[in-house]
This record gives sequence, C-alpha cells and structure tokens, in this order.
Amino acid sequence: MEEFSTYVIKNMLTHCSIHLATMVLEKQGIEIHSIKLGEISIRNSNNLINSNQLNRILNPYGLQVIKNREEQIVETIKRTIIELIHESNNANSIIRKSDYLVEKPGMSYQQISKVFSRYEEITLERFSILVKVEKIKEMIVSDEYSISEIAYLMDYSSVQYLSNPFKKETGISVSDFKKTDSFERKGLDKLY
Repeated sequence: MEEFSTYVIKNMLTHCSIHLATMVLEKQGIEIHSIKLGEISIRNSNNLINSNQLNRILNPYGLQVIKNREEQIVETIKRTIIELIHESNNANSIIRKSDYLVEKPGMSYQQISKVFSRYEEITLERFSILVKVEKIKEMIVSDEYSISEIAYLMDYSSVQYLSNPFKKETGISVSDFKKTDSFERKGLDKLY
C-alpha cells in the first residue's frame, strides 16, 4: 500500500499558485500524489522530503507549510471563502444560508471567527468583504455584466448596497472604477 504525506500550504489560494507549486516540486524530482488549493500530498517514496525541506523549496515563491492546527484552520477558512465567492454565484447567500463554512473545520461560526482574528490582522467578515470587492473588480473589468447584474450575482439587494462596501474599501465608487483605465486589483494573498 502506497503512503502519502499531506501538507497544508499557506498562500496557495489560486490555481496559478497550484501550477507554480507543481512546477517547482516536479523540478526538484518530488512526486506529487495530489494538489489542490492550500494542500499538497506527496508520495512517501520520496523519503528525502519533510516539512522543513518542503518549506525551503516553496518559501521563495511565497508559499509555506503550516504545522499549527489553528493556522491550518485559518487557511481552510480563507480557501473556503475564496471558493464560495470566486467559484459560485450569489456567494454571500451561500455563506449565510449554509453551514458550508463551518463544516470544513467542524467548528461554530463564533469559534472560527475567533481563531481567524487571532492569526490574521483583520476580522473574518472584513476578509469576506475584501474577497468580494476583488471579485467585483474582476467582473467590472471583464465588462461581461452590468453593475446591476454584478450586484445581483454578489447577492446585494441593489447597486447602492454593492457600492457602499466597494467605496469604503477602494476609495472610489463602482461607476468611477468602471470608467478608469488603470484597474488596480490585489492578489488574494495580498488583500491586507
């Protein structure tokens, strides 16, 4: 029976980071069993690799092995929010109406919120808003949807309710952002 070592990876929050980690590890001759957002499983036939060695390989690319259980929970929460907002429509209602966010770590919302705030410099709610703002920017830049459609897709009851957090976080209104030629967006690992 083949065995694997699984590592939780900080800042592996996009599909590009998965591709980068895959390329870097394969270049090192490390056989990957599976890789997904925030997690890598390596075949144990690579007896040469441990978490410290994996860290040395991944750190230059902004990725890091997380050993602490609570920090792993925080990374799981971040990945879950990003998945819900960036890969689902009406993401806010999904978060509000389901237990999906609390099911992953198996904790209550209050518990995950406290753990999140302990390890991050912002609250869980603010992190969710920042992720949504980046998704809104992406949708505006794509010019695929009207502002009203974006408000609906992001589960805001009106353009005004979308505009308030957007302006608070970016300093400009949604319509001014749409008019500008210089679209400043942030990487999901650099939101704050």
